[in-house]
Amino acid sequence: MSFHRVYLLYFKRLGFRTLSAALLILLLAAGGFQTVWSQEADEPSAKPPVDTYEKLKVFSEILSLLEANYVETVDTSDLIDGAIRGMLKTLDPHTSYLPPEAFKQMKVETSGRFGGLGIEITLRKGILTVVTPIEDTPADRAGIKSGDRIIKIEDESTLDMTLSDAVERLRGKIGTEVNITIFREGKDEPFEVNLERGNIQVKSVKSKIYESKIGYIKIRNFTKTTSRDLDKVLNEFREKQVKKLVLDLRNNPGGLLNQAVEVSDRFLPPENLIVYTQGRTEEQNMRFTTHDRVQRVSYPMIILVNGGSASASEIVAGALQDSNRAIILGTQTFGKGSVQTIIPLSDGSALRLTTARYYTPSGRVIQENGIVPDIIVEVPVATAGKLQEEDDKNKGEINQEKNKMRKFLREKDLKKHLKGKKSFGEEEPEPVEVTPSEEDVKKRELMASLKEDLEKDIQLKEAISLLKGWSIMSKVFQSDQSSN
Repeated sequence: MSFHRVYLLYFKRLGFRTLSAALLILLLAAGGFQTVWSQEADEPSAKPPVDTYEKLKVFSEILSLLEANYVETVDTSDLIDGAIRGMLKTLDPHTSYLPPEAFKQMKVETSGRFGGLGIEITLRKGILTVVTPIEDTPADRAGIKSGDRIIKIEDESTLDMTLSDAVERLRGKIGTEVNITIFREGKDEPFEVNLERGNIQVKSVKSKIYESKIGYIKIRNFTKTTSRDLDKVLNEFREKQVKKLVLDLRNNPGGLLNQAVEVSDRFLPPENLIVYTQGRTEEQNMRFTTHDRVQRVSYPMIILVNGGSASASEIVAGALQDSNRAIILGTQTFGKGSVQTIIPLSDGSALRLTTARYYTPSGRVIQENGIVPDIIVEVPVATAGKLQEEDDKNKGEINQEKNKMRKFLREKDLKKHLKGKKSFGEEEPEPVEVTPSEEDVKKRELMASLKEDLEKDIQLKEAISLLKGWSIMSKVFQSDQSSN
């Protein structure tokens, strides 16, 4: 029996709705034949097109048998959706099928507001892995960490689950709960976490000012409003005469490519290459450069990154590192450097298709390699402080307390210390007691809060210390060059 007669008989057995679905499969396949033929010209060893027809024939036979003979009535639409997911699962973990609802949700996410748990996830070596929790979300408050492996969702194993399936199960109505099982390095056993889904509203950019003139900007992810929000902060910094900057991209899972380009543009000179892509087709090969339409800042910069920095945040860090525009400090980034093109389909669904790889201006591949910092600063293990306390107890509680206090004391605090005098014989004025104003009290509280930030965050503390000494080192280097 010929191939065409098989299809004719098959169509007679199917209803009109099923016939339409099967025709859609054939149309999709026909669209793929051009790719097969074009490959044939370039690669003589490629499989002949007849193999595609044979596989489609087998697919139609299995679909027909399932509909006619499976122990329970089956939904043809579900079977075809499952076939599509299975086909895409043979590719990389970022290529996926987005059903109509998931496609709508994805468009909402990139707008900067969405519902869910507040975690960015990926498949790493076939295991569902947390890239990063989004700050101040249910996942963040529950203590979910970058690198955590989600091995179960509501008692269902995730080992054979696609990314889109996992996302679909983790999402739900606001206020409903979902139970996940986490395996974390350093823990002997997996543990369960019960999370309540919330309305995730992500403020893309937040800022602070340390040591009067050192600006701090944290970009949580790259949404439609990121570059606009960044411009507002940079304008405020200009008014407050900020002279140096820390750009924090830690635990930034990425987002929109155009926003990564826009952010980089604020810190690089005109006509500077930011990133380029290379794919199989000419239209996937693109170059992104800076332009003259933005107000730039040129003061010294340090960029903070870690294992939760992925995709768009790696593009920014790589561009500024290659251009010698900023020092990268922290730990190696995640290494997600592939381009996903969203292709809408006729029924409101979409295909998220990996079409190219990102390259930094110097030609480094971001995918899998990530960005290696110029200065590596590891976050200390939490147990280190406990071990130090135990060691102090062994030395005696009295000595321990004295050692703790010494770092807060100076010569002037010692009993019967020798009084100092002003330079060049100036007399030291008598101290005058001044009652602090409300504004002074608020300033002191803010300074105390900023100091507390630095004590908790060793990477940020190191960045601020480097920037504080930047001008002094620059003067020394300039003096050294002029003497030579």
